[in-house]
Amino acid sequence: MRTHWRTLLRTLCLSVLVLAPSLAFAATTEALKGFLTQTTTAKGRFAQMVLDKNLKMLQQSTGTMQFSRPGKFRWEYDKPYEQTIVGDGAKLWVYDKDLNQVTERKLDRALGASPAALLAGSNEIDKSYTLTSIGNQEGLDWLEAVPKTKDTAFERIRLGFGKAGLDAMELRDQFGQVTVIRFADIERNPKLASDAFTFVIPKGADVIRE
Repeated sequence: MRTHWRTLLRTLCLSVLVLAPSLAFAATTEALKGFLTQTTTAKGRFAQMVLDKNLKMLQQSTGTMQFSRPGKFRWEYDKPYEQTIVGDGAKLWVYDKDLNQVTERKLDRALGASPAALLAGSNEIDKSYTLTSIGNQEGLDWLEAVPKTKDTAFERIRLGFGKAGLDAMELRDQFGQVTVIRFADIERNPKLASDAFTFVIPKGADVIRE
């Protein structure tokens, strides 16, 4: 089925990066930890681009996201086609409306070192990622998170922080594809609907359990 989880965003730097000093690393690391420790729930909009290893545009999409830490999230894509991804803390569902198809997985196996695990998971990110500051680009301070385990869909994840907090994520998979996500209208710690992370299988949908 069509899925956004295994695709990745725009490649960041085409020029050579100079390693940031330890003070910048500490500041960027604290920005991430601060975002995680001070954000229990969040919601907002996002725009996503997927490029191949040669930086050719493969897809552009937009949608909304919500999460409640730890372990609950909902990503809804509205363009170019509708897809819903829901994690309730125990299971993960991916629903493709056009195909009327649902894929169901155990949440712990499905997440791994994914962006959802990083944003909606625990605060102990140092146990799962090696963190490195890569400096300021386009007005954002960037932090690179490399999963310590190799059995993941993503080779590395980059997070860009601005004055409002987390503004962007860039993810590169094992095949060189890059996914770029830009966030907008992020609300931190809003009250979310009680059924925000409940998924009801649509009538007549084909269900694949993995």
